[in-house]
Amino acid sequence: MSTDKKRVQFRAPARLIERTDSLAAVFGSDRTDILIHALREYLRDAAHDDEIKQEIAGAYYDDEISFEQLKSLVGKEEAANFRVLKRQLDEDLTDELAEL
Repeated sequence: MSTDKKRVQFRAPARLIERTDSLAAVFGSDRTDILIHALREYLRDAAHDDEIKQEIAGAYYDDEISFEQLKSLVGKEEAANFRVLKRQLDEDLTDELAEL
């Protein structure tokens, strides 16, 4: 895992941040640790959720995200499968357009 860190800033509901700080106190950590852990959990779960994976694949097929971004979200093997399917879809579209 990369040790490079990037500073981010966002707004969140006050109650959510208060709960985050309370949990951090329980674990003897800080807000950042709790948010990083929560983000990792969410991203890991999203990579296994079929509905979210289809959204991710759709974004890749529509060129909204790169292959590298796709790979970081769903893993190397699944990303390779989506890339093959995208190429097949592109070839099918090309064939259909050629027949017109």
